[in-house]
Amino acid sequence: MSPKVLVTDPIHEEGLRILQAHAEVDTRPGLSPKQLLEVIGDYDALVVRSETKVNAAVIEAGKRLQVIGRAGTGVDNIDVEAATRRGIVVVNAPTANTISATEHTLALMLALCRHIPQAHSLLREGVWRRADFMGVELRGKTLGVVGLGNVGSALARRAVGLEMQVIAYDPYISEEYAKRFQVKLVSLEEILRTADFISLHLPLNESTQGLIGERELRLVKPTVRIINAARGGLVDEVALFRALEEGRVAGAAMDVFTVEPAKDNILFKSDKVIVTPHIAASTAEAQASVSVDAAEQVVAVLQGKPARYAVNAPFIPADLFPVLGPFVPLGIALGRLASQLVEEHMSALHLKYEGEIGAYDPSALRAAVLGGLLERVSLERVNLVNANMLAQKRGLRIIEEKGGSAEPYPSLLTAQAITSTGQTLVAGTVIRGEPHIVRVNQFWLDIVPTGGYFLFCDHRDRPGLIGAVGTITGKMDINIHSMQLLRLQPRGQALMVLGLDEPLAEEQRRQVLAIPDIHTARLVKL
Repeated sequence: MSPKVLVTDPIHEEGLRILQAHAEVDTRPGLSPKQLLEVIGDYDALVVRSETKVNAAVIEAGKRLQVIGRAGTGVDNIDVEAATRRGIVVVNAPTANTISATEHTLALMLALCRHIPQAHSLLREGVWRRADFMGVELRGKTLGVVGLGNVGSALARRAVGLEMQVIAYDPYISEEYAKRFQVKLVSLEEILRTADFISLHLPLNESTQGLIGERELRLVKPTVRIINAARGGLVDEVALFRALEEGRVAGAAMDVFTVEPAKDNILFKSDKVIVTPHIAASTAEAQASVSVDAAEQVVAVLQGKPARYAVNAPFIPADLFPVLGPFVPLGIALGRLASQLVEEHMSALHLKYEGEIGAYDPSALRAAVLGGLLERVSLERVNLVNANMLAQKRGLRIIEEKGGSAEPYPSLLTAQAITSTGQTLVAGTVIRGEPHIVRVNQFWLDIVPTGGYFLFCDHRDRPGLIGAVGTITGKMDINIHSMQLLRLQPRGQALMVLGLDEPLAEEQRRQVLAIPDIHTARLVKL
């Protein structure tokens, strides 16, 4: 049965087409909160923009929800913490509207410099008054960028091209990163005291609410111009209006407001303010891109694959996704295999990242293995979002090791489950973009975990044993599609792995186990 997706805000038709190709899609814009609560329980995915409020009540009512997609940058309208508790992936499109938002910010800066909206309005009224609109150049001025993320970085690069001096405040950015595009990292106070233009590029949260308030506006130069095309609430609008009227700030341009839709904002009363109705991302290109990005990620999650921009899951940077992304389904498969091979109580999990993957942050791979490991034993839905949290709740100790050669593979991911009586080791790699399980305990093999059933039999190598197992599966009309027989030495300890088209019933599994010299017989579903 196809998954069901509910779209409650208008998104571009390109995104809808992607969703419709993989799921049953209902487009219902304008649902009231009550209506959303009534219907959300029937859907596996929810796609919104900024209008729909996805609060904890909606998330709790979404019993089938696996993923919430935001066709845009922020997730202010989604209760991410509640989604995380439920194991629901939240995805957004943080880079799709970067250029549009950057260009709109730049347009606001230029409009501020040259009083373009005011001059336009006056001339339309038949008044030709050039002297009232003396402007300033951007060249040689200092731009203070607050928040050096996607848009902040793109703006900084363009400002350097306009011969501006660019300084930035962002405590989570390294100096090496800033130096790539000729930006100097400074304190927020230095930006306030020295910048000719201040542009804000931050999310709205407890620490950034009212970031530019009365105290901060007492520090700026009277010639400063402030631009906010990021989030309403970053600027204290009353304090800014007062600073403008008192001549402590030369001008401001605002695309976002504390309360939206903004129809009666105090800043509208000032002739020194340029305002636009939250349209920084409103270009044809951006709307197509955000809808496609969100839709592709929703489909990926519904298919059990990692999302590029999961807000509440371990993050894999876009440039590393080709390297680490294919190892996420491998990690899930290794976790699933280990959970079905281990019989005793598990106390710890030893993860080893060898070869190329050892050079990167392993958090996404750790969560993938844990997700596969715990999904069979937890009453809560387990996935990449809440796997670490559930492991911690269970007191499962995680040991991690990075580095070393993965020969003969470029990379090797190993998961070793430690129990009170022993250890179970599974390892895998990615070959041509496809996951391969290549080791189980002492035995090296090759299994592609793309679905189906496998019978793992520990036994003593001897003649006739394979035929005896085949007789049992043949009588049950169960087809064996693959077989691997591995041994440490002739007539010694060995492992038989049979790929089955159908599951072996418990009665037949016991018959296999009763064959002389077979020590274990475990049916595994991957």
